[in-house]
Amino acid sequence: MPNADLTPYLRDRWSPRVFDPTHELAREDLHLLLEAARWAPSAGNTQRWAFLAGLRGDPTFTEFQTYLSKGNAGWVANVSAVIVVCFQTGAAPEDQETPYLDLAEYDAGQTAAHVTVQAASMGLHVHQFAGFDHQGVAEAFGVPDHWRVATGIGVGRIGDPATSEVHEKDRSGRKPLSEIAYAGTWGTSLG
Repeated sequence: MPNADLTPYLRDRWSPRVFDPTHELAREDLHLLLEAARWAPSAGNTQRWAFLAGLRGDPTFTEFQTYLSKGNAGWVANVSAVIVVCFQTGAAPEDQETPYLDLAEYDAGQTAAHVTVQAASMGLHVHQFAGFDHQGVAEAFGVPDHWRVATGIGVGRIGDPATSEVHEKDRSGRKPLSEIAYAGTWGTSLG
């Protein structure tokens, strides 16, 4: 059970696989989600992240669907938007310096967290997923070789659970702090 003192945007967060196929996300709302991602912290303010984004039915969304794993194809078809998070892994030909590349993946993860919290504040849910052909997406969308496709984020409104199976793991609990927060030496609970 989450701590009642947490912000409801985090306390009530879960990753549904049942989305309302009739909900349409306005392009301005997609921009707002990406604006939240843009303000995520990054090492040295390098901002070594980028996004592929599409609204259900547009060419980006439709093309992305062809690369989904079998397990994700059904529910992703009903999300209102898909955001694919990418991060830089090497120097571009024009780069003189590429500091903090070792932190780019960490920073990209923070952008996904920002999207999640912003979506919750807008009455939306997200489900982050990695079950798709990352190399195929990179090739199809012209992602440069010095960038890596990381994860997808499905965004939308909750659908009717009676129309689709709700997986128990979608609402699974979390390890207690005693198993993840240490003090002094590894494995010694923060207490």
